[in-house]
Amino acid sequence: MIVRIMGEGQVRLAEGHLTELNKLDDVLLQEMQNGDGPGFRRTLQALLAKVRELGDPLPDDSLEPSELILPSEDATLEEVRDLLSDDGLIPG
Repeated sequence: MIVRIMGEGQVRLAEGHLTELNKLDDVLLQEMQNGDGPGFRRTLQALLAKVRELGDPLPDDSLEPSELILPSEDATLEEVRDLLSDDGLIPG
């Protein structure tokens, strides 16, 4: 699966990692619902770090359709709220 981190680029991520990422996504969703700004920031940074760790970066000149788009690390709680589906940022 191709994942884009807004403002950074794309990584190829094995779908087998989605379960691990969904755990962080669930925490992020809960923090957003509770208005926990500091927790939201920490968890968003942890989620993006995990995607970078587990994914293989695509070359900068590669432009493949992204199956998942994640906000940048400096996105606000309101900006991320606009990106959310009922499942959070990561489906499943």
